[in-house]
Amino acid sequence: MSSRTDNWKRELQVGAVVRRSPGVTRWARDIWKPVAVILGAPEAFWKELVREGEVVDYHAGTVAMELFRADVESYLVSLNMTVPSVWVILDRDESHRSPSGWFVSTITASAFEAQEALDSGESIVEAVPIPESLAAWIDEFIQMHYIEEPFKKRRRDKHRVDGIQDGKGDVRIPQQSDVFRAPAHIKKPRVH
Repeated sequence: MSSRTDNWKRELQVGAVVRRSPGVTRWARDIWKPVAVILGAPEAFWKELVREGEVVDYHAGTVAMELFRADVESYLVSLNMTVPSVWVILDRDESHRSPSGWFVSTITASAFEAQEALDSGESIVEAVPIPESLAAWIDEFIQMHYIEEPFKKRRRDKHRVDGIQDGKGDVRIPQQSDVFRAPAHIKKPRVH
């Protein structure tokens, strides 16, 4: 039987399906959006899968999706979304070989990693519904490594309220005047 320290990492080849749709403005001729993932997909580079009019689905690429023991909490976030999802991240294709100008750089189950890529503003980041078999594979890894830490309420230091006060701003001590009033002895210079 394996212990929690064994198998700290797991990986699986996953392909990304990216849909090309006609753009809605003259500045964006096409819209490229990840829509699905394929488990155990073979290597591919923008292989056309389905064409319906002007909408085309491509198997854009296959990458290794990695799970790490340290990230199990972020995998839980992805699995507990309204629609359990994995994240497909597309980055700019500097080689200009891709028909879209993008390439599949990462497929991740980590919502936190996806948020970091989204914050950069350099990538297309899209959540796609997770197939049940992939969800089970991720959940097995989470169950193997996740340790829920119990909530510990922080205790405040006890402050003594019966001590001597200097009276400045304390409403319990009678004041000769309003301590929050602006000082009258400081005069503003006159503007002529």
